[in-house]
Amino acid sequence: MARPRTFDEDAATDAAMRAFWANGYEGTSTQDLCEATGLGRSSIYNTFAGKHELFERSLARYIDRKTGSTLKLLGGDLPVAAKLRTMLDGAVDPPEGEPPGCLVVNSLIELAPHDAAVAEQLRVDEELRLTALTTAIEAGQRDGDIAADKDARSLAQFVVATICGIRVLARGGTDRAVLAAVAATALTALV
Repeated sequence: MARPRTFDEDAATDAAMRAFWANGYEGTSTQDLCEATGLGRSSIYNTFAGKHELFERSLARYIDRKTGSTLKLLGGDLPVAAKLRTMLDGAVDPPEGEPPGCLVVNSLIELAPHDAAVAEQLRVDEELRLTALTTAIEAGQRDGDIAADKDARSLAQFVVATICGIRVLARGGTDRAVLAAVAATALTALV
């Protein structure tokens, strides 16, 4: 008979998510995961079937939180220009205690080119964000907040690419003032 679990699986996934976010997939060893989660190797393998499944679950948790937050913002009552500013500002000044960069961006670079499952997970997330952002930009164009002479989908892709770029720069240690200047320049291209 199997022993009952004596740990919080969600808390372990959160801890693993932060480890992968800070160090990347390849840079996070099983020992690193044991230290981050407080679990032994056998618990990791018995619960998550290994590092890759734990990574996929961690990435899904990250996407659920971050994309969920973005969708909530885009569906809210702020004017569209303010929503876009909030998104860009969030890339420049992430919440206290978060590792620099973005687990999605890191995974796009490190894993998506050779891991079909992760690539599909990221593709679905990107399409969800782009669709919501395109819809918000179209509403902003109707309201006069966003330049109406530009393609809404292209603007949405520009916003996503800019946020990704800011996060890559942040992960590389770029000064906050440079990140803020990139965000401010992007806003001028939208309105």
